[in-house]
Amino acid sequence: MVVTAFALGVLARPADAAPAAFVHPGVTVSQGQLDFARSKVNAGAQPWKGAFDAMLASKYADLNRTPKPRAVVECGSYSNPNHGCTDEREDAIAAYTDALAWYITRDERYAKKAIQLMDAWSAVITDHTNSNAPLQTGWAGSSWPRAAEIIKYTYTGSWANSGRFATMLRNVHLPEIINGSKSNGNWELSMMEAAVGISVFLEDKSSYDKAMAKFRTRTAAYVYLDSDGELPKTVPSQNLDSRDEIVNYWQGQSTFVTGLTQETCRDLTHTGYGISAVSHVAETSRIQGLDLYGTDVGERLRQALGFQARYELGTAVPGWLCGGSLKLGLGPVTEVGYNALHNRLGMGMTNTQVLTERNRPAGSNNLFVAWETLTHGDNPS
Repeated sequence: MVVTAFALGVLARPADAAPAAFVHPGVTVSQGQLDFARSKVNAGAQPWKGAFDAMLASKYADLNRTPKPRAVVECGSYSNPNHGCTDEREDAIAAYTDALAWYITRDERYAKKAIQLMDAWSAVITDHTNSNAPLQTGWAGSSWPRAAEIIKYTYTGSWANSGRFATMLRNVHLPEIINGSKSNGNWELSMMEAAVGISVFLEDKSSYDKAMAKFRTRTAAYVYLDSDGELPKTVPSQNLDSRDEIVNYWQGQSTFVTGLTQETCRDLTHTGYGISAVSHVAETSRIQGLDLYGTDVGERLRQALGFQARYELGTAVPGWLCGGSLKLGLGPVTEVGYNALHNRLGMGMTNTQVLTERNRPAGSNNLFVAWETLTHGDNPS
């Protein structure tokens, strides 16, 4: 119970709140990380040069890309219907891709393309609707501020409509996500990732504090540690009051071991979404002056990565775990957490290391994860 007590103590401290002054660029990737990646690419060093080349060869870096904004993005379950859902997510990833390309190459065409994409959407969109609206907003809202931070704080040209883009994030995206979700944990984790990133761009301390508090509660309820006790932690608002309710919420899994997540027995792809969001928020928080990797957040992230990586690498699934069968497909989600915990803090992460290096260069999951070998691979900054 030491970890839990420590975590609760940290959560109650003012230091866990928004910084006195926000750091920019400061959403998932910092100025120092950008400079490191740029220096490695320019030196032709691997794996960064290969990662950069893969990024530039992707559809997201196409300077002829035509944005496809719409006023109302309607997203049903599993994106059915899909009225603008893929378009918004991929235009947001493209804007981030172009922002990275601008920073590394200093080719203004990429900065202007990122601005074109952001301006196209900020001029039109008014709402997200249907059952998947919160998740859609979380995914797109994670990529938009990453792009905006780099352009606003590193591009030497003008971005006349940056205020309108901020208004879009404040009025269209933030209200849809800031109050969280009672669905599977990857929903709320992605939503809080977006809320934290948007709050940094808007310099909104109140929203940052609210999103971070929800993130801490949800992370503790998403990844199990033996120190949690007999049963996983829960999100109080979900009213999971009995063992049967908790087991049902954990996809029918009744044996709890360190590193298991609430969605492991659903599939590793959705689990990867949750793990990735945890790493992104931890990384943003570190940039903003509070290193959550040294709290239970970091331990849960380390254990979740290692547990999922073991099976992704081919370890036989025991009968007590998910009925002896797992749906694999973790995705390109290990670089940020692995770099922070193994490279910066020196923690042992053998399985995660093997999986990370095997999957390089990490690309995009076409939802909200993109180019993390380039930005975070063995990056000491």
